Amino acid sequence: MKSDQPQFSIIGDVSVDLVLGTLDHWPKRGTEQLFPRSELRAGGSAANSALAARHLGLSPHLIGAIGDDDLAQWLLLQLSGIRVELQTCSSDTTMSVGLMHPDGERTFFTSCGHLQHLSPDFVLKHLPSAPPGSVALFTSPFLLSGLREGFGELLAQASAQGYQVALDTGWPPEGWTAQVQREVAGWLAHCDHLLINELEAMSIAETQQLELAVQRVAALLKPGAHLVVKLGAAGALGHVDGRSTRYATQAAADIFDTVGAGDSFNTGYLAARLNGAGLDDALAAGCRTASAILPRFPRKSIAAGELSHCLQPHS
Repeated sequence: MKSDQPQFSIIGDVSVDLVLGTLDHWPKRGTEQLFPRSELRAGGSAANSALAARHLGLSPHLIGAIGDDDLAQWLLLQLSGIRVELQTCSSDTTMSVGLMHPDGERTFFTSCGHLQHLSPDFVLKHLPSAPPGSVALFTSPFLLSGLREGFGELLAQASAQGYQVALDTGWPPEGWTAQVQREVAGWLAHCDHLLINELEAMSIAETQQLELAVQRVAALLKPGAHLVVKLGAAGALGHVDGRSTRYATQAAADIFDTVGAGDSFNTGYLAARLNGAGLDDALAAGCRTASAILPRFPRKSIAAGELSHCLQPHS
């Protein structure tokens, strides 16, 4: 469908999440553990971002893959109201079990499933040329082996089709080896918005000093690109053209479910940029979006558009 309005496309991992908690100590082998809280829902960084966009009242375009089992059909139902283009793969649908710990940390168990089969041809077929100001958010390339080999070229193609390229790298399962460092450096040259957390920034830059990491990572981006470093409960840092700015968040109440915190931030930040916000206001919108979503459990109770106020500038 043709439109002169900027488009928000999200390309990446779509799977099923089972969130359970709280686990305060690891159980003895061979035993059974009961959890008072649980939710089965659409997951993966791309789906989390698309659902956050729906919460904000946006109409995102989600491109990814699903398996060919019953879980895949259930997953489609959870994404109602979102324009989806999902490649059906001859595989079970990928599933993650996320165990919540009292300190807010999570432990994930994830099956390989369908994620490795998403193809670049499918992505490009469903990523049409876009009006100026459109954004394409790419998530979790390390989990998508079918995309990973030619990922830099995929980002370049998206840029050539009119999109601002946004990337959340995620964490490489093999660690930040020298080969991974070179691989990621090739990706960053195509990015207009790089959205990573503090540990990822320091890992890419090979330093334990955040300020130095910001300078090193920013040097790998295209001129004028925005580097955003998510600082968890402390807020977020933005950097562009040699200038850094921070947005500090208020201390949050006790939160059980922190899954998708970074994805929620990414969506709020990019939604604000789509609306023409500058870096400072976009950082604030990202933090407000994450702060509004995380306390809600189960997440399925959030109605479409209910959190649109997160995108309104605050005085």
